[in-house]
Amino acid sequence: MPQLVLIHPQIPQNTGNIARTCAATQTELHLVGPLGFEISDRYLKRAGLDYWPNVPLKYHPQLREFQTAHRQRGGRWLGFSTRGKHNYARFQFRDDDWLLFGSETAGLPPEVLDICDATLYIPMVAGKVRSLNLSVSAAVGLFEARRQLGYLDEN
Repeated sequence: MPQLVLIHPQIPQNTGNIARTCAATQTELHLVGPLGFEISDRYLKRAGLDYWPNVPLKYHPQLREFQTAHRQRGGRWLGFSTRGKHNYARFQFRDDDWLLFGSETAGLPPEVLDICDATLYIPMVAGKVRSLNLSVSAAVGLFEARRQLGYLDEN
């Protein structure tokens, strides 16, 4: 099953909302530091409500620790970015994909984008909107991957 990865998230409420999505779908969530908040942050807990015990959560203090975990398990790195090359809805997802999202203010760091197997974008009609909220983007990407892979047919 695809996994969600947040690299340097800054806003605890977004991470809490994403954690709630991961709890609902039993999707593994990887947080890659440094984070813009403490994991025990009250806003993070409030946004995730009482779902945190149901979140398959992995914390990696630095990118190199995350890279080690990835190498052990394999799979593609798919970087979501406003500068992505592939429309996410036309991209063919696989079970072993890692869906990477960057911070709310800067997106994925260039050194991460450079080593992604593919970069994806979510098309937007309104030219004046730079990007979607991080928690919305993560949910859109995750649910498209789950739809393509047949995970939405389970219930």
